[in-house]
Amino acid sequence: MARMEGTKVKKAGFDNEKYLKMQSEHIRERIAQFGGKLYLEFGGKLFDDYHASRVLPGFEPDSKLKMLLQMREQVEIVIAIGAADIEKNKVRGDLGITYDSDVLRLIDEFRGIGLYVGSVVLTRYQGQPAAEAFQKRLEALGVRVYRHYPIEGYPSNLSAIVSDDGYGRNEYIETTRELVVVTAPGPGSGKMATCLSQLYHEHKRGILAGYAKFETFPIWNLPLKHPVNLAYEAATADLDDINMIDPFHLEAYGKTTVNYNRDVEIFPVLSAMLEKIMGACPYKSPTDMGVNMAGNCIFDDEAVSEAARQEIIRRYYTALCGRRKGITEDSVVYKLELLMKQAGVTQEDRAVVRPALQKAEDTGEPAAAMELPDGTIVTGRTSELLGPSSALLLNALKALGGIEDSIHMISPTIIEPIQKLKVGALGNKNPRLHTDEVLIALSICAASDPYARRAMDQLPRLRGCEAHSTVILTHVDESIFRRLGVNITYEPEYQTSKLYHV
Repeated sequence: MARMEGTKVKKAGFDNEKYLKMQSEHIRERIAQFGGKLYLEFGGKLFDDYHASRVLPGFEPDSKLKMLLQMREQVEIVIAIGAADIEKNKVRGDLGITYDSDVLRLIDEFRGIGLYVGSVVLTRYQGQPAAEAFQKRLEALGVRVYRHYPIEGYPSNLSAIVSDDGYGRNEYIETTRELVVVTAPGPGSGKMATCLSQLYHEHKRGILAGYAKFETFPIWNLPLKHPVNLAYEAATADLDDINMIDPFHLEAYGKTTVNYNRDVEIFPVLSAMLEKIMGACPYKSPTDMGVNMAGNCIFDDEAVSEAARQEIIRRYYTALCGRRKGITEDSVVYKLELLMKQAGVTQEDRAVVRPALQKAEDTGEPAAAMELPDGTIVTGRTSELLGPSSALLLNALKALGGIEDSIHMISPTIIEPIQKLKVGALGNKNPRLHTDEVLIALSICAASDPYARRAMDQLPRLRGCEAHSTVILTHVDESIFRRLGVNITYEPEYQTSKLYHV
């Protein structure tokens, strides 16, 4: 195991406690502004927001959930899902599960922490058989389901949209709380249309209600080319989202703020819809609509800037490997190359890249490297027993636990039967242990070996560590690193010349 000095230790730059307090207070103010009821369109991830935690060190992945929990008695959640997305089995790229499965997961997660899920709405419903089946399944589970329909001419034909034949045709979602959070499994699920449809129905019933949007990125009160905002463009490179100065805010207030192209482009239409529904649009700009306070909670700009620059490099590697797999367009790679130039970084600025490549060059085999919390970098190489990811994982745990490199934490009497099982009974051609198999073997040894037990105790300390592999990881190894919280990237190269990879 090679160890070397790495870069400076990561620093926090975001005050999470201040964020929780400021954000909940600001939302309460917005509820009061509209007379006691607010439909809040929630963009991005409500929980497990690892992008935010990476670019804003100090931000906790479940911060937005914690913020809502401070308002628990006021909050009701409505989940929107496109009926067409159910029909075509659309999959969340980060989780590898279909949108309809994710709706069930979201309901369980929200209920599990004490948040009230009021209902699910099927948007753009046109009698799709899979959507009908999903509705029956939800209703059998005790979940209320509503249907919203396509509107011809949406979003430009205002007279048709804001009418009894437009929003009025949609089923009215019965809600009981002051703050109705509208969220979804992914983009394009119809969250905004759901909010506006509800406003139409509420105002027809004489109920005062308003609309606002919660979107963590781009951060409106950071400069346009700030690394945090560039990192958002990197994260959405495949969606063609572009950060831009909000021209409506600049004209109305003479202040420069940042928004993104889709919100700026739709604002004139949205403003006209709100005016038609409410009598007057309460907002002068897309920035006005937002309630995000994250920019006010950054206390170390350099720390978040460096974290964001590293995120851009990670996204670049993801795009390179996506192109190698045939799932990412060249245009996405080119856009990320441009963003790296704007951020002033190259691949060499990722501290784990050079050590991994050097180890591979020295051994003539695939290798990997990891940067530990104190900046130390450890490497792992390919051997007869272990692949580079498994070797790296064990070496990192040794280093964190202060265990000498010469000490073998997993006995050969444990490894050999596993290899025989893989190659013999299961027909696997690769006898080397994957990361999941290594962890199981290590946990078995930990029952009697104090070194193995000490190594197992280090697993939580891997969260937030950076790692790089010189070959594309197997699905198993990538999944294990993700679950351990390791930010792993890899070169766009396969370990073998086979066409089928798992």
